[in-house]
Amino acid sequence: MRVTVHMACSECQERNYTTRKNKKNNPDRLEAKKYCSRCKTHTLHKETK
Repeated sequence: MRVTVHMACSECQERNYTTRKNKKNNPDRLEAKKYCSRCKTHTLHKETK
């Protein structure tokens, strides 16, 4: 039931990270503050398709 998801920066929309999540336990989209190499700062990253 685990799927691979991509995390995109909310500022520049660059897909910087990939991670795995369990869709059964976490049906909603992931959000995390992570470092963006293009923006060169910590920004909110959201799960994309």
